[in-house]
Amino acid sequence: MTEEKKGVIYALTAYVIWGAFPLYWKLLEHVESLEILINRVIWSFIFTTIFILLLKQRKHLIQDIKSLWENRKLFFALLSASLVITCNWYLYIWAVNHDHVVDASLGYYINPLITVLFGVIFFKEKLSKAQLSAVIVAFIGVLIMTIGYGQVPWIALLIALSFATYSALKKKITLEATRGLAIETLLILPIAIGYYIYLLSSSETSLLQVNLTTDLLLILGGIVTAVPLVLFSKGAQRIPQYLIGFFQYFTPTVALIIGVVLYNEPFTTTDLIAFIFIWIAVIIFAASTITEIRKRHFAKQQGTIHV
Repeated sequence: MTEEKKGVIYALTAYVIWGAFPLYWKLLEHVESLEILINRVIWSFIFTTIFILLLKQRKHLIQDIKSLWENRKLFFALLSASLVITCNWYLYIWAVNHDHVVDASLGYYINPLITVLFGVIFFKEKLSKAQLSAVIVAFIGVLIMTIGYGQVPWIALLIALSFATYSALKKKITLEATRGLAIETLLILPIAIGYYIYLLSSSETSLLQVNLTTDLLLILGGIVTAVPLVLFSKGAQRIPQYLIGFFQYFTPTVALIIGVVLYNEPFTTTDLIAFIFIWIAVIIFAASTITEIRKRHFAKQQGTIHV
């Protein structure tokens, strides 16, 4: 099997696991979303750190932390990114356990388009005509949903905005994915532990209080978080960027199917029309991105681009 085929398998598996996350978090719907989040942060840090130690990358991890501390601008950028991705995790867990899986999937469909807009606003990047068309078509889809239900799809937009903000904050931070997760969760760890102590003293918690299954699910949430990230990291090293851009839409597609088929969430005519616009936007965006990257790759092979 070629390295590229291995990369395809790794990346696809990662995106499918991310898409299937609702199946896991639904098993914990009897637990408060905030407690699930806190456990996810704590156990993600523990299991990711163990994995790094097993790979004998302790020195690399320490060096990453030292480098970040020496560059305060990058340190505070990563701290901000850690806070934002924690909010994103909470929004997703809350959405799943309050019967909003379809809204969550919508959020991850429109996230790449908002990321493109952030590139224009914050990094002075230019939109191609196709990308601009995709953003406009997606906006029409969101507008249809807003008018149809008389309210803005806040859950989807907040999920998309939080992840796009996370991506923007991490744009100039180059960290290996696994070590990056360890450091990000390390930065949130004091807040998570402090809040858990507060929960223990002020109200009932679920860890060690309900049953063994609940305890295992809360603890293993750390592994569930780390595994697809490791797979994605392995895949990204072996396949072209345009494939990663295409594969990312597997995640909201899997989540959408789960929400509608397994959990019988409502999917009205208004939803269908709005999603059709979103899907058209995604197709335009993905096609233009793939075409652009292929052109650059071809030009590089011809020697017209020098790095």
